[in-house]
Amino acid sequence: MLEARVSGDTVGVTTPSGGHARGWDRQTGAVLLVDAANVVGSRPTGWWRDRAGAARDFVEQLRVAARAGRLGPPVVVVLEGQARAGVPAGTLDDVRVLHAAGSGDELLLDVTSGASDPVILVTADRELRRRAEALGAEVVGPRWLLARLEEI
Repeated sequence: MLEARVSGDTVGVTTPSGGHARGWDRQTGAVLLVDAANVVGSRPTGWWRDRAGAARDFVEQLRVAARAGRLGPPVVVVLEGQARAGVPAGTLDDVRVLHAAGSGDELLLDVTSGASDPVILVTADRELRRRAEALGAEVVGPRWLLARLEEI
């Protein structure tokens, strides 16, 4: 059980055991943890005009990729700020959406530190990368994830 503290509530994400972060594919058992604000913000798609809509579209892309087997469960995506209005917290199609009450970075680090399985964090934020790696996470950039979302 992966646990993170969110506004005093415990959010549980069941994770399969085994696997390792290096060479991640659909079978490793690693938790794929996504910094949604950073990944969505990595492309100039006009997301800033409708943050909730951009989050909804992004999470739907994650769910489609999970259903197609391009992303293995568990996939955990953290939404913050106005983006939270676009997608309710919860799990659907092997994608768990968490809402950060404050800083998305702090929730991402809480999830990383509480994980019993390896974590692969998707972000380009250098400070978040440094802190997550200190907790044992492997960190990949948005392009890594976007390439998997765009596979046909």
